[in-house]
Amino acid sequence: MVRLLAMGLGLFALWLLLSGLFKPLLIGLGVLSCAITMAIAHRMGIFKRTVGTPRQSVVKFTTYLGWLAIEIAKSNWAVSKVILARSLSLQQSLFNVPTSQQSDLGKVLFANSITLTPGTITVETEDGSFLTHALTDDAADMDALAEMDSRVTAIEHQDGDA
Repeated sequence: MVRLLAMGLGLFALWLLLSGLFKPLLIGLGVLSCAITMAIAHRMGIFKRTVGTPRQSVVKFTTYLGWLAIEIAKSNWAVSKVILARSLSLQQSLFNVPTSQQSDLGKVLFANSITLTPGTITVETEDGSFLTHALTDDAADMDALAEMDSRVTAIEHQDGDA
């Protein structure tokens, strides 16, 4: 019940922050939309699950985000050069990227990190690997993806780990 109430208050606060409107009708519609969202989440059983979410070191996670931002900028530059070239030289490929994350949150972080990097997108998740599409051979650099995998794994800690 506490999780449900916290989610409702959080959703309504976000809705209010994003809308910035304080008219009674709009506030009522905001409460209604948050209530419908909470009812759907409750029916899906989201609040009954005990998810083993990993504890993440704030410093490690912040360092990872900084590294990811630099990688995104470098990939943007590379993809921009490909797009702006007179002859479009695409070497598209589909390949499997092995994953070493144990938790769902770690896997989601890694898959989204791949997708955030321009020129690559995670197409499908399988046990122990992601099917990934790359626009160019440079984007399909397995060494860079292995480094990204190890960085995500480094910030992931299971609840029993110290």
